[in-house]
Order: sequence, then structure tokens, then C-alpha cells
Amino acid sequence: MTKQNASQGHIFYRRMAHTHPEIVRGEGVYLFDRQGKAYLDGSGGAIVVNAGHGIDSIAQAISEQAAAAAYLHPTMFTAEVIGQYADALAVIVPLENPKFYFLTSGSEAVEAAIKLARQIQVERGNKTRYLTISRWMSYHGLSLGALAVSGKPKMRKLYQPMFQDVPHIPPPYCYRCPFQLEHPACGLKCADALEEEILNQNPDNVAAFLAEPVSGATLGAVVPPDGYWPRIREICDRYGVLLIMDEVMTGMGRTGTWFAAEHWGVVPDILTIGKGAASGYFPLSVVVTRGELVDLIASGSGDFSHGGTYSHHAVGAAAGLATLAYLQEHHLVESVAEKGQFLAEQLKAQLGSSPYIGDIRGIGLMWGIEFVRESVSQQPFDQALHLSQQITDEAFRLGLVVYPGSGSVDGHRGDHIMVGPPFCITQDEIIRMVDLLKQAIDTSIHAVV
Repeated sequence: MTKQNASQGHIFYRRMAHTHPEIVRGEGVYLFDRQGKAYLDGSGGAIVVNAGHGIDSIAQAISEQAAAAAYLHPTMFTAEVIGQYADALAVIVPLENPKFYFLTSGSEAVEAAIKLARQIQVERGNKTRYLTISRWMSYHGLSLGALAVSGKPKMRKLYQPMFQDVPHIPPPYCYRCPFQLEHPACGLKCADALEEEILNQNPDNVAAFLAEPVSGATLGAVVPPDGYWPRIREICDRYGVLLIMDEVMTGMGRTGTWFAAEHWGVVPDILTIGKGAASGYFPLSVVVTRGELVDLIASGSGDFSHGGTYSHHAVGAAAGLATLAYLQEHHLVESVAEKGQFLAEQLKAQLGSSPYIGDIRGIGLMWGIEFVRESVSQQPFDQALHLSQQITDEAFRLGLVVYPGSGSVDGHRGDHIMVGPPFCITQDEIIRMVDLLKQAIDTSIHAVV
């Protein structure tokens, strides 16, 4: 498919010039197209597939619920499976007496979370608190509200006249520290930037702070330094600001614990879950908050001022419950830390000596590789080369799926890719994945240097 004939047929895709192989089957970490070619899904698509492809129990649960009652309007009805899923999630979510609002995408969950934070503040009597502060170099969704809190310049630029922007602070990105400092001598200036911004905006106007606990695709699996999240929690508490953690990518075991917040012992006020909630078998996302905050709304205005046609979807709950059960029965989340360590060792052994790889970072089964033209100066490749996409396309040709990213330097320049395979991946499959990735990187870089 070329740009000239991309409009042929009745589908239009985001990548209009990309030929989309037709997949007929998935099994474990592999996808198989109609011609029989196998693709090792090294990123679970967009870091979505945690349980693995082709799991009969999840498909069966979806089928049975769809046959029983597929759609129930959430203001009128409920189904047993929705309550069962909420009870099962309550066991693993680190919030006290958690309450769940089920939706269908990460964008929806973030949009609902920032609206929920606003309503909670109003119910508390803080009617002037409306702002959500977020971070640059982040991504929180495609809707206009979620895009406003996102910090990805390339995706914001076209639509910026259409949304009301919010304040952003720098990310905790030690490889390219926005303050030109080094940890720990920096004193966590990246965290203290939140306090400065709250004061700049006037605390009486700030409802919430929203961020990914580990940076997603915009920066490529950047893990914050120790002490960052406890300091953020402390600042939020000091000024009565609600803490929203966007765990759409990191949640449901991706980092080696059920939720990345657990690595730092920090409990948010609101948590968003997506992607891995149903491992891609159904579009499902979740907003989680403390029960006392829901009680505040219930005893005040009485209703959450937000709605969604497909919220609290019975089939989605069935998919989520079956996915959670599969992860637990096969102890897959417990395996992520060990497999992630092996993946890290392989990435660093095979790629770490390249002068064109500036940083290899990550946690669990969520890793990013950043490319540089010159390692000492950390100078990026010319953005016109689209190096990360070239590497991704070459890997695809070889039968490996990885997730490209760009803009890690200043929102425009900088190339990286992410790997985040299903949790069922074996050591042999990790070795093969890294070997194919090295081939793709070597071929692509050789073509431009």
C-alpha cells in the first residue's frame, strides 16, 4: 500500500503507507499472518498484551457473557460479572477500599480521572480547584482533555488551538536531565518542580497532579530515581492536591508488581488502568479511587457527573476477570521480575557496546533503547531520518514487532524503541527477540552512518 493508493478499499489507517499483513492466528508471543509468516510480538502491540495471544479461557469468557447479555446500559442495569471483577481487582489494587469505574480505553480513563478529581475537590468545598498539572514528555490519550494533559509536542501541535492547555513540569529523566544535574546531588529538583508550579498557579486553583509512574512510549520506559515518588506524594498532601497515577501502560503486572506505584510504596488518590486489563482481548480501562472519595460524592451531589455509553460493560468485565484469573493461575506477574532481569542482561550484552545506543533503561518487561549519533555528547540522529521507525520497520520485516518512539530530546528530536513482550515469553524467545532486534538496529544504523 502506498500513499497514492492508501484510500483504496473502505478502511483508512493511521499509517497510510504501511502494508498491514492480515493476521489469522495468535499463540503465546507469536502472531501468524495469512501467508504463514510468524511475528514475535516483542511489544505486545503498544505494550498491551500481557497474558499472551490465543488464550481460550479469555475468549470463552467473552463469548459466554456476550451470549448471555452483551450490552446493559450502566445507568439502568448491572451484571454479576461486573461485581465479581471489581471484587477481584480490589484484592490487588493498593488503594484502601477501592471503587472502580469501568470504561473502554486509556484515554477515556484519564479523561474521567481528571473530571473526577475536579468533582472531588468541589465536593470538598474547593470550588476554585480545577487545574490538573502534568509533565512534559508524557502521553495520556487522544481525546482533547487527555491530550491537554499530555506532554508530547508532536501530537499536541495540530490540535492545540482546540483544547484548554494545562501547566506541565519537566519529567524525571536522568539520562537527559532537564536541569543539567546528576542524581543524587540534584536533590530531586524534578520533584520539587511540582511544588514550584503549584505555587505559581496558586494552590487554590490546583485540583490534581497526573503522571505515569514509569514513563511510557514518549520517553521510552524511563524509571524515576528513588525518592521521586515519595517526594511527589508529600508535595501533593501538603497542598491538598490529588495524586493521579496513569498506570494504563504500567498496570496489571508490566513492571513486576501489579502496579508500578508499589515499587515506591506510594498510594495515589486516583489510578487509571488500561491496556493489560484485558490483555487486548477487549477494549477495557478502569478508573480507581478510594472509597471515601466516592462516598463524598454520594453524600454530596449524589452522582458522578460523567457518562459513557459503553462504561461498566459486562463483556469487558468478563474479559478483565478472565485475564486477571489467567495471570494469577499461571503466576505470570511473579515471573515478570525474573524475566525482566534476563531481558535486561540480554539487551545490555547484545546492544550495550554500540556507540549508537545512548541508554538502555526499564523495569520488569518494559524496556526502552535510546539511539544517539554520538554517545559522549548524547547528540541525537537527524529527525528527518526517522531512525526509530526505520528500525521498527526492519524488525517487522525480520518478523519482530517492537514499538517506536521519537522526540525524547526536546519533543521533536531523539529516537528510541520499546520492547514489552507478553509475560508468557520464555528465555529462548527473549534471546531470539534480542537477536532479531540487534539485526534490525545494525542494518538500519549502517544505512544512515
